[in-house]
Amino acid sequence: MFHLRPLHRIKMLASQATKKHYTPRKEKPLLTLFTKNPCPLCDEAKEVLAPYMDRFVLEQVDITLPENTAWYDRYKHDIPVFHLNGQFLMMHRVNIKKLERYLSKLEQEDPFK
Repeated sequence: MFHLRPLHRIKMLASQATKKHYTPRKEKPLLTLFTKNPCPLCDEAKEVLAPYMDRFVLEQVDITLPENTAWYDRYKHDIPVFHLNGQFLMMHRVNIKKLERYLSKLEQEDPFK
């Protein structure tokens, strides 16, 4: 004769099994580019970043839009400006060594990569 398990116990066991085998991956870092149109230096920076695009998500913030006046006041003479995960990283030109160092550090923090 076999023993029937209560339904809630089966659901709990299934949930635990799923947790053991599924681990959510950390999202890619967010690289924010503060820019405006036209911005030849920003266009140049995006070309330099192209080989690294698989390592981060690029968000562009147009500082000339009305909702971005705080960024305009802060960066109007300094674009392109880059933030990585919300923290200032660099301005004027892409510093590949610095970008690589910070991305590598973030990637090392991800034990599931």
